[in-house]
Amino acid sequence: MKDTGQGSLAQLFLTSYEDFRGRLRRRLGSEDLANDVLHETWLRVDRMETPPNVLRPNAYLYRMALNIAADRRQADARLLTGEEVEELLQIGDESLDPSRVVGGQKEIQSLLSALYELPARRRRIFIAARLEEAPHLEISQRFGISTRMVEKEIKAALGYCAAKLERKVFQRFGRGAGKPSSE
Repeated sequence: MKDTGQGSLAQLFLTSYEDFRGRLRRRLGSEDLANDVLHETWLRVDRMETPPNVLRPNAYLYRMALNIAADRRQADARLLTGEEVEELLQIGDESLDPSRVVGGQKEIQSLLSALYELPARRRRIFIAARLEEAPHLEISQRFGISTRMVEKEIKAALGYCAAKLERKVFQRFGRGAGKPSSE
């Protein structure tokens, strides 16, 4: 059966949603990741002006979701650098040094000040993502915005806080990973 239009592909996605979610949950091993991937898949299907003609639309949609999951996992994968491993191994006695404790407390106060200078929505998004460790999909639904906008808000908050703390922001994923940001 060939898919002849965006409506039928979108309709197939919606009618097969629970099946896709169950298959993805089993395949990916995560309910949150499966939901995020399905959301992103829906956004892509919904944005298609002219979807391709496919012989097996169910397989096409499932493969699209798996590709999105693979892209997301690749972006999220991060290995520690040699310097970071060495730093973790050196934590021992240095962590109890009183001057480091006081310096850390001052840095926390500076960070809190910077956070409260952020616009309220950006601050709440940042706290949800970094402290509550809420998935981006959940945050996007909570604030009625796209997951991409959630990522932009988090990046803006990180950049602002880094500037206030006089720190460089290092891009950890994607093109230019490991280099200081130009922000």
